[in-house]
Amino acid sequence: MIYFTGDTHFGDPRVLRIDRRPFRTMAEHDAALIANWNAVVGEEDEVWHLGDVISKRGDCVQMLAALHGHKHLIVGNNDPETTIQAKGWSSVQAYAEMRLDGHHLILCHYAFRTWNQMGKKSIDLHGHSHGRLKPMPRQFDVGVDAQGLRPVTLADLLAGKSRTP
Repeated sequence: MIYFTGDTHFGDPRVLRIDRRPFRTMAEHDAALIANWNAVVGEEDEVWHLGDVISKRGDCVQMLAALHGHKHLIVGNNDPETTIQAKGWSSVQAYAEMRLDGHHLILCHYAFRTWNQMGKKSIDLHGHSHGRLKPMPRQFDVGVDAQGLRPVTLADLLAGKSRTP
């Protein structure tokens, strides 16, 4: 199975205030996001993380080891070099395109107004906006704030099963 997520911001206390995530402490936040991830992602699944993984003070290698699946990083604006270079990523890039279940997907941390093969019904998956951006047709925010604080499949997105917290 292939999952998508983004904007986990492990170890970054700003998300408790700015994004109003429902946790009293960062330890509680991080433990819940790890538990949510591991509840849906199996050891052999793939996860595309669309950026803003962990604060620059966090241990990305340790965090990646705690999370199930083979993890790919699409670099976000808050990903420090220690995250980008961390062992545990299957791949690291700023942008990717892939075919999944007959759909052409465009993966980037940022939402696009237009994207490759948009006129041929390609799908834009992004993070960065923390569920605050009004989507365009065939555009989905896969960040945890928009998806019930957990990774999501393409099938769930297409079926309108976005999971808000």
